[in-house]
Amino acid sequence: MEPRISLHDALTARRRILAEYQSPRKRDRYWLHILLFLLTLASVVYTGGLLVGRLLAYEDTRLLFTIGEGAAALPITTGLLLDGLRFGLSLLAFLTVHEFGHYIAARHHKVDTSLPYYIPLPLVLWGTLGAVIRIREPIPTTRKLFDIGAAGPLAGFVVALGLLVFGLATLPPPEYLLDLPGHEGLKAFIRAEGTFPAEMPAEMSGTGTGIVAGQTLLYWALSQFFPNVPPMYEIYHYPFLFAGWLGLFFTALNLLPVGQLDGGHILYALVGPKWHARLARGFVVVLLISGAIGFMDDVAPEIEQSYELASGYSWVILAGILYLFLRRVFNGEHRMILPVLGGIVAITWLAGLMGPVASRFGYYGWFVFGILVVFLVRIDHPPVLYTEPLTPRRRALGVLCIVIFFLCFSIRPLYIV
Repeated sequence: MEPRISLHDALTARRRILAEYQSPRKRDRYWLHILLFLLTLASVVYTGGLLVGRLLAYEDTRLLFTIGEGAAALPITTGLLLDGLRFGLSLLAFLTVHEFGHYIAARHHKVDTSLPYYIPLPLVLWGTLGAVIRIREPIPTTRKLFDIGAAGPLAGFVVALGLLVFGLATLPPPEYLLDLPGHEGLKAFIRAEGTFPAEMPAEMSGTGTGIVAGQTLLYWALSQFFPNVPPMYEIYHYPFLFAGWLGLFFTALNLLPVGQLDGGHILYALVGPKWHARLARGFVVVLLISGAIGFMDDVAPEIEQSYELASGYSWVILAGILYLFLRRVFNGEHRMILPVLGGIVAITWLAGLMGPVASRFGYYGWFVFGILVVFLVRIDHPPVLYTEPLTPRRRALGVLCIVIFFLCFSIRPLYIV
């Protein structure tokens, strides 16, 4: 539905914006931004060293100090620290350039905004939830909205692309992975063949869980020009390569054409509120279809086994999850909710009959991202006060952002094995 505002509401909003422009700018708490940056740096360096995980190689490097005691003690060596720095500084370079793209564009348009807030997340995934800036006032025009929204992904993509090319150009031979503990099946294949196996070895003992990065069009295209490209289930051991892939991942997430994400800003400025509302809902439904297929493939069997439930209960749980999402997506309009819910369930059932081919489209992680998008970011974009036609250059950059999104997007971006 196209958002509408009355003349009275428009004039009230205009007076509020003008009053905010004339009010004193809020000051940044520099100490807080610096503290969060340093905490995030420590978090991504430490977590990055553990991710790269070449513990056998680290044994031959100088010991700096030890964390923990006894069997749980972890020696911090120069080798672990250097791998952590390679990963952590690369990832922070991407995040910083992305956020300062927004920041500089906002300041250029005299829109009050904060410096980036970095979000540390020690020992989880890659050590950070990223970084955000706070826009402290409404963005008044379509052109300013577009510029601020597009500047971050465009700037960050350049860094991600550079990291990927550098990581691919400096790849070591496959024997690099022999320094990992465990991975016995993989290491045996490398010793015998001198290359990587086409499929993940059945025996990946001694390492617990592993991270599989989803293939993207851009990563696949670049990988065709370089030798010794590792399989997607091992790239997290390569600090520059994984940092570059994460740059693609974060770029695609930010360019999702929904709400007030960067992609939502760009789409709203390109096509207006009516088509933004339609396309955003359509895209969320596609993600929910993927989430539903992944749920029935990966989560439902575990639920049925753990609680000794019949398969029908999994479908009831799935329908309930989808209803909660769709009720928010379509603002409680059951004339839209019920047919879309039925369609998603039918597609999920057909995908189950098709087997492994369809399951490659399934990714229950979209339910997790969906909570952030649907319940926090929201689907619709708030209206700007003044609508201006975009210049040809801005429209060209908008198309470029859409192309970048499809180059960076993976329907199954990241999962654990």
